[in-house]
Amino acid sequence: MAVVTPIYLDNHSTTRVDPRVVDAMVPYFSTYYGNAASRTHVFGRLAEEAVDTARGQLAKAIGARTDKEIVLTSGATESDNLAIKGAAHMYRGKGDHLITVCTEHKAVLDAHHALEQEGFRVTFLPVQPNGLVDLTLLQAAITDQTILISIMAVNNEIGVVQPLAEIGKICKERGVLFFCDAAQGVGKIAIDVEAMGIDLLAFTAHKMYGPKGVGALWVRRKNPRVRLEPLFHGGGHERGLRSGTLAVPLIVAFGKAAGLATAEFAEETARIGALRQRLWDGLRANLAHIELNGDAVARAPGNLNVSFAYVEGESLLMGISDIAVSSGSACTSASLEPSYVLKALGVHDEMAHTSIRFGIGRFNTAEEIDYTVARVTEVVNRLREMSPLWEMVQEGIDLSTVNWTGH
Repeated sequence: MAVVTPIYLDNHSTTRVDPRVVDAMVPYFSTYYGNAASRTHVFGRLAEEAVDTARGQLAKAIGARTDKEIVLTSGATESDNLAIKGAAHMYRGKGDHLITVCTEHKAVLDAHHALEQEGFRVTFLPVQPNGLVDLTLLQAAITDQTILISIMAVNNEIGVVQPLAEIGKICKERGVLFFCDAAQGVGKIAIDVEAMGIDLLAFTAHKMYGPKGVGALWVRRKNPRVRLEPLFHGGGHERGLRSGTLAVPLIVAFGKAAGLATAEFAEETARIGALRQRLWDGLRANLAHIELNGDAVARAPGNLNVSFAYVEGESLLMGISDIAVSSGSACTSASLEPSYVLKALGVHDEMAHTSIRFGIGRFNTAEEIDYTVARVTEVVNRLREMSPLWEMVQEGIDLSTVNWTGH
C-alpha cells in the first residue's frame, strides 16, 4: 500500500480529532445551541443534559467516584494553574511548602515559579537517569509544612510513566495533597484516581483525539474533600471554581473522546505499543550509535524519544520534512538550547541536540512506520557521511580522548 505523505508522528503535541468526535459535537453548534446554565427552557436543559453526559464519560475515564468531581476548563494549562495555585492559596494557613519535579511540563513549573514570587517555598526534585522519580528523595523532601506534591503521569517528551500509586501512598501517609498532570496519560495508560491516591488530576481533549480549547480538573470530594481558591470569578459556574459560559460543543466532544478512549483502551494501547516497538526495532536494526531516552519499560505506548549520535537534530528534522516529529531542542531567538528534560536525565548536550520525539497515535499505520524507518535511516546515514566526526569514529578514534585545541 502506498504511503501518503506528510506522515503525522507528533501525537504528543496534539492529535487529529476523531471523525466520530466531530459527528458528536456538530449538532451542538446549530441545533442544540442553548446555554447549559439556562435551565428555564428546553434549549438550556438539552445543553445541560449533554454536559452532564460528558462529565460522566470523563469521570469514568479516570476512575472517579462521581461526575460532580469534574470541573470543566479551557485545557490542561488552566487545570494545572487552578490546581496548583488554587490549592497553595487555600491551604497556605497549613503550610507554605510545595514539591514538584524538574521534568514537569512548563505549565506546572511556571505555576510553581509564580508561587515562589509570592513567598512559597518549592522543592524541585531531580529524576534518575531513566526519568523516574526517586521515591526515597520524595519521602525525604516532605516536611510538616508541605501542602501539595505535583507529579505528572506521563512525561510529554520522553513518555516515562511515573509510579503514581506509590506516590499517592506516600502522600496519603504524610497527609499531603497529590496533584497529577495527566494530559499525556488519560486514554494512553490506565489511570484510576481512587486506586492511585490522587487528589487533583488535570487532563485535556486535544491529546486524546478531541478538540483544542477544552480540558478538565478532577477535584476529590471525599477523603479528603479538596478545596481550591478559584482563579476566575464570575457567575459561579463549576461549583464556583471556574466561572464562564460552558463551551457545550467542545465539552460534548471531550466526553465522546474520553468514551472512545475508555471503550477501545486495551486494543488501542496494544496496537500503538506494537507500532512503537516496530519503529524502535527498525531503527536499531539499521543504525548504530542510537540511544533511547527514558525508561524502556515504564513508558506510554506511543512514545519513542531517540538520540542519533553524530547528527545535528535540526538537520535531521529538515531532512525528514515529510514526517512530522519534534526535536529535543527548544529553539529560542537567542540560542538553541537542549531540552531541559533530557538534561535532567544526564544526557550530554551533543546527544540531546540529536534527539527526535516520535509520537505514534490512533491513525498511524504499519506502512507509515516502515516508511519512517527507511527515511530516517537514509537521512541519518547521509548526514553522518558529511560529518568529520563520523569519519573519525569509523577509523576507531575515541572522540572523548581527542584534545580539541582552538587556534
